[in-house]
Amino acid sequence: MKKYLFPLFLPLLLTVSCREEAEIFDPETEQVAPSESGDNGVRQKITGFYLLNEGNMGSNKSTLDYFNCLTNEYHRNIYASANPSVPKELGDVGNDLKIYGSKLYAVINGSGKVEVMDRRTARRLGQINIPNCRCIRFHEGYAYVTSYAGEVRHDPEYEQTGCVEKVDTALLQVVDRCPTGFQPEELEIVEGKIYVANSGGYMAPDRESSVSVIDVATFTEIKRIEFAENLHRLRADTHGNLWVSSRGNYRDVHAQLHWIDLQTEAWGGSIDIPVADFWLDGDSLYFCYAGSYMGTDNYVVFGIVDTVRKEVVTRNFITDGTDRRINIPYGIMVHPQTKDIYLTDANGYVSPGILYRFNRNGEQQWNTRTGDIPAHFALLWE
Repeated sequence: MKKYLFPLFLPLLLTVSCREEAEIFDPETEQVAPSESGDNGVRQKITGFYLLNEGNMGSNKSTLDYFNCLTNEYHRNIYASANPSVPKELGDVGNDLKIYGSKLYAVINGSGKVEVMDRRTARRLGQINIPNCRCIRFHEGYAYVTSYAGEVRHDPEYEQTGCVEKVDTALLQVVDRCPTGFQPEELEIVEGKIYVANSGGYMAPDRESSVSVIDVATFTEIKRIEFAENLHRLRADTHGNLWVSSRGNYRDVHAQLHWIDLQTEAWGGSIDIPVADFWLDGDSLYFCYAGSYMGTDNYVVFGIVDTVRKEVVTRNFITDGTDRRINIPYGIMVHPQTKDIYLTDANGYVSPGILYRFNRNGEQQWNTRTGDIPAHFALLWE
């Protein structure tokens, strides 16, 4: 079995001389479980995963962690130690994280950039400047990035529509732009079309309620699918459906999970559950949420939806009582091979979070400290 070693984890201390003040960074490696149990008896092609910690807006505290699935070692703040000469480190508010080809892409919303790194060492290769960028997906050598296309500004009369920026991944340059609705969030690319969840998040009380459909070949918006207010997450399953979460208006219109029939490109229905983040694994949609819902100020749920029957299987996949210790479930990922469930706890948003690992039966295997507001996963394959 091939193991990938990260040179950035070898030094114990790195002195940083190019920042405003001299600082010393420790990669902080922790053995969270015995290495011999790392593959759970499964021949893994997944060697590990990155975890992007958002950090609070304006705090410049977005950080990148890495977990080695083969050795069960957790490495914190690896961007800082891999790139000691980069001022301000990773930046302000990490909003999305994806691997494409040999590169790792981190969308840093508050800093208005996509940070591009080597997928195996996290060493910086460059950056793509995109104002108020949100989420990223890839197709045939290009990256597609949603952008609010303007400053951070909460204003019901906000007039700046959003867009999708098309990026050449070889040149790391923006080559085209397609307008969308207001404040676009996640996007998905299916059979030559880009689907974009428009939120209108700056425009309360009158938010957006549409998914923009963009033709990849012409890179133009060809229609909008209207159905629910303040759309957010958006992923395609293997049955011809696009799953979309809506956040409502935080008052009398509640958050829901919806699906779009991609054959007809029309709203197919909804399930009355709130979703902050979700992960599709086969026919199962794993989701988590914490916040106000249906008159409850602190509604917390960790559930599974059957995407074939389109119904909730469980509202709590944690079976050993660990759920009582989790404050703010925020990010979720399911290992495609072992079916272990990784769940993050934002833990109040202003202090280091926690990453939990559960087996497929919902029993905790371990937990470890992360950076502030742990949120976005990117699997690293052989």
